[in-house]
Amino acid sequence: MKSSEKFSLTSDSIVDGYIKDDFGKHGESWIDDMPSKSIELKWENVPVGTESFLVVMQDYDAIPVAGFSWIHWIAVVPKNYKELKEGASRTDKNIIQGINSWASKLKGLPKEKATFYGGPTPPDKDHLYEVKIYAIDKKLDLKNGFYLNEAYKKIKGHILGEAEIEGMYKS
Repeated sequence: MKSSEKFSLTSDSIVDGYIKDDFGKHGESWIDDMPSKSIELKWENVPVGTESFLVVMQDYDAIPVAGFSWIHWIAVVPKNYKELKEGASRTDKNIIQGINSWASKLKGLPKEKATFYGGPTPPDKDHLYEVKIYAIDKKLDLKNGFYLNEAYKKIKGHILGEAEIEGMYKS
C-alpha cells in the first residue's frame, strides 16, 4: 500500500449524499416495524495485519428524539471480505451481528429480531447516518447478539485503521 492510499469506505446505497429509500422506512423490506434491508458497503486499501473488521452504523441526530444515538447496525466481518452486499445483514451467515437500538425500551423489538441491520426511520426531519468500519489486528471473539460497548472494549488498542461515510435519510 502506498502512503497516499488511505483505508476507505464507499457505498452505492448512498447517492448524492442520501441513503436510497430501499434501506429505511420508505423501503419494502421489514421485520415487524423495523426496516431490514441493509446497505451495501465496499472498502479498499485495508491496513496490513487486519484480522477482522467491525462495522458500526449510528444516527447521532436521534439524540434529541430518543435521548441517545441510535445504533442501526453492528457487524463483525471476516478479514477476507472487501464488501457487504445489499441485504447481507439477513443473508450472509459469515458476519456476526450485534444488537441494534430497535431492541431498546423505546421500540421494544425482541433481541433476536434486533440482532441485524435496522434501517433509518427518522421521525422528525432528515437525519444524518454515520457508517464506520474499523480494521482490527485480531479476530474478535464475539457472538451474535453482542452489544456495541462489548465490541468497543474488544477493539481498544487493536485498531489498525478506520474509515467512514455518511448519508442522509429523508423523514
